[in-house]
Amino acid sequence: MMDDTFSQQHPLRILLAEDNLVNQKVLLRLLKRLGYEADVANNGLEAVEAVRHRVYDVILMDIQMPKMDGIKATERIFEEWSPPERPQVIAVTANVLPEYEEACEAVGMIGFVTKPVSLKTISEALSSCQMTRRQTVE
Repeated sequence: MMDDTFSQQHPLRILLAEDNLVNQKVLLRLLKRLGYEADVANNGLEAVEAVRHRVYDVILMDIQMPKMDGIKATERIFEEWSPPERPQVIAVTANVLPEYEEACEAVGMIGFVTKPVSLKTISEALSSCQMTRRQTVE
């Protein structure tokens, strides 16, 4: 069984970029079981803006969102921040087609998690992330 010792072993500042309220609640509950409190962005534009105001180690990025999809939001974040300063991005999507996974990899995402997300898949994805140890942007 997972508990908050996971977050102690893998200390991460997490942004959840997800437009669906039910999916937000499910993912936030899974993260809480691992000991994390995540911030939420309701679309890609909000995710980009959130990264401008706070430092994150990882973004759980839904691929299909209104206003700006997850691929475009990731591209924008990666254009604005160099690798040492930018968060790692894990794709979260219901689309399991190989071309989606390839598109996520091509843009620089480090992982690909399919919905419905389980505690096991989210913990495996997060365990590969490293805390960036950057200062919070004021």
